[in-house]
Amino acid sequence: MTYIEGFVVAVPTANRQAYLEHATSAVEFLKEFGVARMVENWGDDVPVGTLNDFAGAVQATADETVVFSWFEYPDKAARDAASARMMTDPRMEAMGASMPFDGSRMIYAGFQAEVEEGLAAGTGYVDGIILPVSPANKDAYFALARTVSAAFLENGAIRVVEAWGDDVPAGKKTDYARAAHAIGDEVVVYSWVEWPDKATRDAGMPKVMSDARMQTPLADLPFDGKRMIYGGFTTILDA
Repeated sequence: MTYIEGFVVAVPTANRQAYLEHATSAVEFLKEFGVARMVENWGDDVPVGTLNDFAGAVQATADETVVFSWFEYPDKAARDAASARMMTDPRMEAMGASMPFDGSRMIYAGFQAEVEEGLAAGTGYVDGIILPVSPANKDAYFALARTVSAAFLENGAIRVVEAWGDDVPAGKKTDYARAAHAIGDEVVVYSWVEWPDKATRDAGMPKVMSDARMQTPLADLPFDGKRMIYGGFTTILDA
């Protein structure tokens, strides 16, 4: 199944256009190395959490906006080969030098998609989610994910992806484990729901949340919902 390289980054709000131009300039380069799809999503409805949230995940300041983005590869082998080639390509250094954001606070990791429902076409809005799951609960988590994905797709969403942490490095300032407050052997899950636009998402989400398939009691969830971070993002690039 698809292999995901997932990113979360804090971008100065004033640099939105510069960020988009920077990302757009990288599209052909990334395709050259096997990236099948690149999606960039600008923070729109990103709530403050009680324990953790997207802003805290990347130490975003008041004048920064959180970006949720990912690359898709056909499989892990393609991603690993691409990463090795990119690290020896001088264009990578040039791209790094021109980043319109603080790369030292960016979190990134490799994730193996376990659930992929729907079609990646016409995305205009994304709900992004990060949460910790115990390996003992992996099967139960993805069984639940398959069930609730149907509720999203029946109420306007066009694609649902749930991906299991595979290559999740520890960072000096920020990383996925700290973002999700992972403890012990918990693994970070990176997931999202794609919608055609915000209006469809806003109309569909109440129906999703009232669906019987979403009514699992908190005590029976195969993860700690209190440490799940989530937000709504406007898609600014889908290549």
